[in-house]
Amino acid sequence: MRTIRVETSGATILLTEAPEPKVRDRQTGEIAKDANSGEALMTIGVVYIEDGESSLIKVTVPEGGISEGLTLGAPVSLPGLVARPWESVFNGQQRHGIAYRAAAVTPAAFPATTGAVA
Repeated sequence: MRTIRVETSGATILLTEAPEPKVRDRQTGEIAKDANSGEALMTIGVVYIEDGESSLIKVTVPEGGISEGLTLGAPVSLPGLVARPWESVFNGQQRHGIAYRAAAVTPAAFPATTGAVA
């Protein structure tokens, strides 16, 4: 599966949903684990703002990559952020999307402003 590195240096990323376990199987409640390390995976919600446009996205992060001191609405950094396009067929219907994954989520600072917003 193709993985696309996401350059975040020009973006503002704000935490909108606190980390919660990523559920692999909703019927059994099984928590998703990293295929290589076996570490539990978590999901967070963020708003990604760049060039005057914003997107709400969910990002998967290993449990050990969740930093202390995260605050809803505050800026965060997502080192190693990648996007992975996916598609599947469920009940005869084709579905597709983009899955996002980062190595960690850490508190960040708001970028310096150069002037007022008009």
